[in-house]
Amino acid sequence: MHMADALISPTVGIAMWGATAGIASYSLKKLNIEADEKKLPLMGVLGAFVFAAQMINFAIPGTGSSGHLGGGLLLAALLGPYAAFLTLSVVLFIQALFFADGGLLAFGCNVLNLGFYTCFIAYPLYKQLIRRTNIWFASIIAAVVGLQLGAFSVVVQTLLSGKVELPFTTFTLFMQPIHLAIGIVEGIATATVISFVAKTKPELSPTIETPMNRLIGTLGLLALIIGGIFSSIASSKPDGLEWSIFHTIGTDELHATTAIHHALERLQQSLALLPDYNLKGGGTSIGWLDIGTSISGVIGAFIVAVAIVAPYIIKKWRREA
Repeated sequence: MHMADALISPTVGIAMWGATAGIASYSLKKLNIEADEKKLPLMGVLGAFVFAAQMINFAIPGTGSSGHLGGGLLLAALLGPYAAFLTLSVVLFIQALFFADGGLLAFGCNVLNLGFYTCFIAYPLYKQLIRRTNIWFASIIAAVVGLQLGAFSVVVQTLLSGKVELPFTTFTLFMQPIHLAIGIVEGIATATVISFVAKTKPELSPTIETPMNRLIGTLGLLALIIGGIFSSIASSKPDGLEWSIFHTIGTDELHATTAIHHALERLQQSLALLPDYNLKGGGTSIGWLDIGTSISGVIGAFIVAVAIVAPYIIKKWRREA
């Protein structure tokens, strides 16, 4: 559900950037990271894990579409909503900057659609449900709610952007059902990972049975395996957003319309080290393993982890110097 710049107007894009910056600033204040620096390695490795997991598109049977893990609810369940929102923001920024996945202008929209609703609406619902039911039911319902809100937000953002090519009613009727299916799969995946990390209880955090160092090592290894190996077998079918656009207007993308769109497109192309998670000029394969995709998965996971942890390591080093 990564929006391209062509889907929104500069006014909407700038407004969503402002909203994202405000929420991120508030999250930083609430997180009080210095009071819990032991959480930083977990934030870094979970960010790397979500980056890698988002590369695995799974086919939605009978639709011709695919989906991937958003990761917002998973991060919130393991880190809390504020750390989760910041972690996912870093993941999405790295994806847009170095892999041309999601537009630079649309970055604020993507953070809100994938992060705000899951961290600050779906996660509180998850906490309420898990006290009354079980981790599987709570994860699936919360994931569905988060993705439904995010999908509808995409429709509203295109409406506010004046994208008459995407009629509100028609676009909504395609976006919501396909993301319902994706949300169910995301809920199952979220419950699976949380079950691995901790026992089912109201406060889900690493337990004695899952020591922090072992948890970080295991998640880091999984991030490398998923990004470096299993990313090559991801479905090539269009994701839920592309599928919905195609069934609404007959093509899966819109074209840039303003000078700002064109300028940001050129900037993104110049910055992208591995556009579309592959080598520039095309990749090579060894059997089913795509070398460019594998390299992208490993490098991306590493960059995300470093980007999350490095600023605080530098700050601590300066404080102690």
